[in-house]
Amino acid sequence: MAFDEQMMRRALELARRGLGFVEPNPPVGAVIVNEQGNVIGEGWHQKFGGPHAEVHALAAAGAGATGATLYVTLEPCSHFGKTPPCSHAVIHAGIRRVVIATADPAKHGLVRGVDELKSAGIDVDVGVLGNEARRMIAPFTRLMTVGLPWIHLKWAMTLDGKIATATGSSQWITTPASRAVVHQLRARMDAIVTGIGTVLADDPQLNSRIPDGSPQRIATRIILDSQCRLPLDSKLVQTAREAAVIVFTTESAPEGRIAALQHAGVEVLIVAATSDQQLDLRDVMRELGRRRMTNVFVEAGSRILGSLFDDRLVNEVHAFIAPALSGGQDAPGPIGGRGINVMADALRLEQTEIEVLDGDFYVHGLIPASASPDL
Repeated sequence: MAFDEQMMRRALELARRGLGFVEPNPPVGAVIVNEQGNVIGEGWHQKFGGPHAEVHALAAAGAGATGATLYVTLEPCSHFGKTPPCSHAVIHAGIRRVVIATADPAKHGLVRGVDELKSAGIDVDVGVLGNEARRMIAPFTRLMTVGLPWIHLKWAMTLDGKIATATGSSQWITTPASRAVVHQLRARMDAIVTGIGTVLADDPQLNSRIPDGSPQRIATRIILDSQCRLPLDSKLVQTAREAAVIVFTTESAPEGRIAALQHAGVEVLIVAATSDQQLDLRDVMRELGRRRMTNVFVEAGSRILGSLFDDRLVNEVHAFIAPALSGGQDAPGPIGGRGINVMADALRLEQTEIEVLDGDFYVHGLIPASASPDL
């Protein structure tokens, strides 16, 4: 078992290389070990639509795959999609044993990969480092099982919990080191979401500014704007034909504003409004799920962050805390909304990690699954 775990850790390490490149597919890594215990092939799913991890590993192993053991982080697929079934490739290569971290949560067809492998006489073990593998594919699982994206919330705040001063000043709370991490996070997201208030205050680009040549996705920029107030001369609109911009608005938005934005290359979508004439964020996220967006990064003001928390739509938190004090009872904190009534009901992050970035604290963790219901 120790050797199996060692090989699976390597497979998980390989799988992580695909984060930000393979979505809406899951990241997967594979390692092939011969009968003498030597690694003879490795691979990972490198890009959406490309060969899967098992195919890369089998190609590297060549004829040596006969009688070998395959370690793979996710159950080999048994269906025809953009690529042929990996289970068929594994069987034809003569693999003797397959060790799988976790089963595929998606229901692709009537026959599962594990069943095909067993029917071919291959020994199959499932569950080695399963928790680690399930954590890695959690966004994929959520999209496949309930049709919703994995929602990341990000904010920067002072040590006394302020995301801006009472006058609205917020640039910059954290150091360049923290902001560099934010851009790295943006670079693997399908969408970056903010509210019209943030756009009017800061005129952001909502893009990822990392060194030239660094791998990254081009995220769709999404603005929550119930009255279509997004300025035509904003950086977002001016770059809408270079990187997609979607404005979510309501039926009460002026038709002229909608038409002007559409003419400028912005996609405008009308969703339901709440009783206070704000956007129904559940409808917004359902639409992003329909578009197969896996990871959604929300950088917005306290009202939107609070609404997402109140609606239990959050899956992951990225908080950047500067060792600075700003004070002011009218200065906003990161999360508005209704909140909770008693501290015992506070949401406590799981798998929390804390990193020091040039004096700032980066706190990263997951919202418990029980607090993020299926809608």
